Amino acid sequence: MSLFEIKHVKKTFNDLEVLHDISVSVDKGEVVGIIGPSGSGKSTLLRCATMLETMDSGELSYLGEKAAWNDESGRAVYASKQDLRRIKSHYGLVFQSFNLFPHYSVMKNLCDAPICVQGRERGEVEQEALALLKKMGLEGKEDAYPQQLSGGQQQRVAIARALNMNPDILFFDEPTSALDPELTGEILKVIRQLADEDMTMVIVTHEMAFARDVADRVIFMDGGYIVEEGLPEDVISNPKEERTRQFLSRFSENG
Repeated sequence: MSLFEIKHVKKTFNDLEVLHDISVSVDKGEVVGIIGPSGSGKSTLLRCATMLETMDSGELSYLGEKAAWNDESGRAVYASKQDLRRIKSHYGLVFQSFNLFPHYSVMKNLCDAPICVQGRERGEVEQEALALLKKMGLEGKEDAYPQQLSGGQQQRVAIARALNMNPDILFFDEPTSALDPELTGEILKVIRQLADEDMTMVIVTHEMAFARDVADRVIFMDGGYIVEEGLPEDVISNPKEERTRQFLSRFSENG
């Protein structure tokens, strides 16, 4: 059974169809990289998967439990608020812009949701948070505020915050696009470590070498369609589709 599955998703913004009948499933322990040009629908797909956007039509499920499905008219309907709250606990999302609460300390950023949303014991949550900060190389930063940290440190706090919810799957939306090359390396190292620990992840990225090295499967999107999907060495190193080749040739030129 897939840990996460989205089927036949369509999404339109102001008459512009940005997702055309997209289907993706992810198994436990799998790392899926999603690549493609700006405006290809990658981030919209992630936002539909994490219910930050509502689908026009399609199905969405986590661990076999349906979060959304089509009604008789073919429009997407969503599960009850109570069911969705439980389903949402299965995943975490790391944004490109960190999205930390600026008026919260690092510790409060990590602990607020597990205590208030999941109702877990404060002592246990704080202990896990400290262990995660140590793992992220942020020991001693628990009382700092986001503006006192570098971009790379803020993104590592954001990853620790997502992990402190004990998700089954983590989604990353271009986690390094707001960072300079040196800080990008910090974040990619953290994600690589999570992959080594068999964390299930879906990563929208423009780091081609990273996608090739870390992903189990790569999806190339363009114009709201999945153009090509397969093993990283096939899609990135030896693409079948002309559109994929054109896209990747720009990276080899820049590289």
